[in-house]
Amino acid sequence: MLWKFNICYISCMFLLLLSFLIFVVGLSFLLVDSVIFIVWELFLTSSLSWYMTFLFDSMSLMLLSFVMFISSMVVLYSSEYMSLDYNIDRFILLVLMFVFSMCMLIVSPNLISILLGWDGLGLVSYCLVIYYQSLKSYNAGMLTAPSNRVGDVAILLSIAWMLNFGSWNYIFYVDYMSSHCDMFVISGLVLLAGMTKSAQIPFSAWLPAAMAAPTPVSSLVHSSTLVTAGVYLLIRFSPIISGSYFWYVLLYLAVLTMFMAGLAANFEFDLKKIIALSTLSQLGVMMSILSMGYPLLSFFHLLTHAMFKSLLFLCAGSVIHSAEDWQDIRCMGAISKFMPLTSSCFNIANLALCGMPFLAGFYYKDLILEVLEMSSSNVFIFILYFVATGLTVCYSFRLVFYSMSGDFNMKSYFCVSDESENMSLSMTFLMIMAVVVGSVMSWLMFTKFELICLPFYLKGLTLFVCIVGVWLGLELSVLKLNSVSLTYNWNFVFSFMGSMWFLPILSTHLIYSLPLSGAAEYIKSMDQGWMEYLAAQGLYSSLCSISRYYWTYQNNSIKIYLMTFFLWTMLIFFIMI
Repeated sequence: MLWKFNICYISCMFLLLLSFLIFVVGLSFLLVDSVIFIVWELFLTSSLSWYMTFLFDSMSLMLLSFVMFISSMVVLYSSEYMSLDYNIDRFILLVLMFVFSMCMLIVSPNLISILLGWDGLGLVSYCLVIYYQSLKSYNAGMLTAPSNRVGDVAILLSIAWMLNFGSWNYIFYVDYMSSHCDMFVISGLVLLAGMTKSAQIPFSAWLPAAMAAPTPVSSLVHSSTLVTAGVYLLIRFSPIISGSYFWYVLLYLAVLTMFMAGLAANFEFDLKKIIALSTLSQLGVMMSILSMGYPLLSFFHLLTHAMFKSLLFLCAGSVIHSAEDWQDIRCMGAISKFMPLTSSCFNIANLALCGMPFLAGFYYKDLILEVLEMSSSNVFIFILYFVATGLTVCYSFRLVFYSMSGDFNMKSYFCVSDESENMSLSMTFLMIMAVVVGSVMSWLMFTKFELICLPFYLKGLTLFVCIVGVWLGLELSVLKLNSVSLTYNWNFVFSFMGSMWFLPILSTHLIYSLPLSGAAEYIKSMDQGWMEYLAAQGLYSSLCSISRYYWTYQNNSIKIYLMTFFLWTMLIFFIMI
């Protein structure tokens, strides 16, 4: 039992120390703009060299550092959150395998080693989603795994197409593929892989379903590992894809994903699903700003968003843990009176998500919206972007008003408190990072100063949208849908918006119902029908009748024996004649 708890602390300290060292090295790489490309020969067989390549630059090292830091806090948090689990050592090992797969993907300039990390993320994420071994988690796992397999197939096809270039190290052919005809196929396949892993439309249904995993896993998955793998891959391939028309397709799909996720979060009452839909909305922001031609800004968003989104999930897990696995925000209220530290961290993370000045989210949100206002995007993109921004503020404040204010709506015997030391310590560290990481990374990454000149109404548009979002969040939190006519008349609209435009239904029943019903009919008509009659049972009955005939023939009957002898004698006689 002592080892089960020690593995958490050992892993936490190792990851934390490694994160600090990698951050220092990445900072030095960023300042001098250096790159290290390592080729490691594994073995040599018959003049064929098997080697593995690693790419270390400021981008990969900074993301590695953030992944290690968040993983260390998640492991420390899990030591208390999963303390009643008898298999906590297996859980920690799965988390470490998950982190290792992400690290393999980050430092790989080779499509084969990228596939190792990519498939490792998919396999371990399936094991973590079904960790609780309930019917809901099994269904979520069977929705998550096939959705991500589409991206795996796209990576495999791009590996096959890269054989035309003589090597799978895509980093060697960035300039060449930008003007080559094969660029169209490879960029389309890589874009498809990135969209599946980052849950863009029409692959968005698996991301809220993956909330069946334990909350520490959700914090790790939705901040810096699984869902950001697609964004990171597209950032790496951005010089290749930027010249194709796929960028415009990605822009429209990403903006629609932002809008859809923000709309669905305002109709959701599950605490974890609201934060998951928030992640989906921010992934749409990353993809959209990347498709506009700003990969560095997208990467900056990825780093800053990781800190406060992991903090959001850890705070939600602390509330759920204290409330005995209760996740409905309608049954919460006045949590700030009983859990002051968790409420403070939760509110700071929420304000960072909304773009509160001088918090982490402000530095990328304000910059992204100003870049959008200066771009040549059409009115459709412009309106949806600002509406999605207002919806982000709306569901964030709706969540705060539901859970933090009002009356205490939980059962009286729930022990809601901040007494857990390890959980509070990990949340405190992440809260500090959520405050300072935006300003620090903006000073380090953006060394060139560019003046953004906008008219007053465009400068004030962001503030106006945020204020309207706060007001709508307050109105939605006090709105009681107890009117029968309102509920019945608008039931389809509420279901449509709250279920992500029926994407979970389309991703399951539409895709699986026809093959499953066809397989059932095939089993009934062929495998258990005609094939059973003609092949298995038919052959059995034929052999039985033939064996009965021969049994009768060979039953030591003297009459049958003499008749057979006479017939064979007559036959030989006629043949000889």
